[in-house]
Amino acid sequence: MNISYNWLKEYVNFNLTPDEVADALTSIGLETGGVEEVQTIKGGLEGIVIGEVLTCEPHPNSDHMHVTTVNIGTGDPVQIVCGASNVAAGQKVVVATLGTKLYDGDECFTIKKSKLRGIESIGMICAEDEIGIGTSHEGIIVLPADAVPGTPAKDYYNIQSEYVLEVDITPNRADACSHYGVARDLYAYLVQNGYEATLKRPSVEDFKVDNHDLDINIEVQNSEACPRYAGVAIKGVTVKESPEWLQNKLRLIGLRPINNIVDITNYILHAYGQPLHCFDADKIKGEKIVVKTVNEGTKFTTLDEVERTLSDKDLMICNAEEPMCIAGVFGGLDSGTTDNTVDVFIESAYFNPTWYVRLLVVMVLVQTHHSVSKEVLIQTEQYMLLKRLLYL
Repeated sequence: MNISYNWLKEYVNFNLTPDEVADALTSIGLETGGVEEVQTIKGGLEGIVIGEVLTCEPHPNSDHMHVTTVNIGTGDPVQIVCGASNVAAGQKVVVATLGTKLYDGDECFTIKKSKLRGIESIGMICAEDEIGIGTSHEGIIVLPADAVPGTPAKDYYNIQSEYVLEVDITPNRADACSHYGVARDLYAYLVQNGYEATLKRPSVEDFKVDNHDLDINIEVQNSEACPRYAGVAIKGVTVKESPEWLQNKLRLIGLRPINNIVDITNYILHAYGQPLHCFDADKIKGEKIVVKTVNEGTKFTTLDEVERTLSDKDLMICNAEEPMCIAGVFGGLDSGTTDNTVDVFIESAYFNPTWYVRLLVVMVLVQTHHSVSKEVLIQTEQYMLLKRLLYL
């Protein structure tokens, strides 16, 4: 897992370099495979600048392209052919100059001088997804009027750079599957080796229940599979883009920000090792959570829009009427949060790993027979996924 060097420093104070931290962790059993300098956006937006569209004319050989001249702060304007429907003269835009490397996952391509339908293009006016600052490809990025042409995009977007450690967690060290978990071990190393160090433990002093206008009752029917289930309801949520600090934390460890609801659950998981799941509270029928198994053959549609056939050994998170989630494995299509969600219920649960592993063994044994149904294969995939999630 990826561990941020500066994120570790939020929990334990130390003066070791990133490489020294890697050596220290390896020496105490948390083998660190490497240390890499990374940016909040892959490539650090090197070669990308703020530009101003001076002219915009229809392309003579295309019904949707435009030929623009763009001031990128280097003197003479450059000519760029743009296919976005929203490009217009007077806009402040984001421009990838010649030689810029753009990334799409693990793939990389370099901006080169080219001809598009016979017209020379020197650079590219970019959309959000093309430079990694968002997911939209509906059109080019249009910046506020006060953006200054020639400004490096890395400065405009406050791109940060820091070190990330690749820590290889062994199956017996689930306690180290978080930044705080690794920080505890590093703190123990520092104290044992004579360094002055303090460990900052997460505080819950500010947590309080303001009202009971949205009480969600919890009933755990299978306490062997789920020894502990807790949750909190939050009213009046606005689903929107996360603050920059949260987006940057996630990007640095290789996660793509989605929205404030999804991002905070990922933050807690990687900060403290506790998985969370968010439900739209308005979709919890009967204002009740029931943790139980369901009848063999029950149909359930997951977030990927696939209808699955459940086993009577599948632990489900249900409302008063129907299943909402395969516990610890897969959310349901009709219970998750959307852009229109205003009230949420956040689940924090402990699912018994031994209970799940026993089922995993049974499923793998069944899979070794010649006749295996599609439903059995689906179930085996679910438990294999769960095994990886639990680092078992």
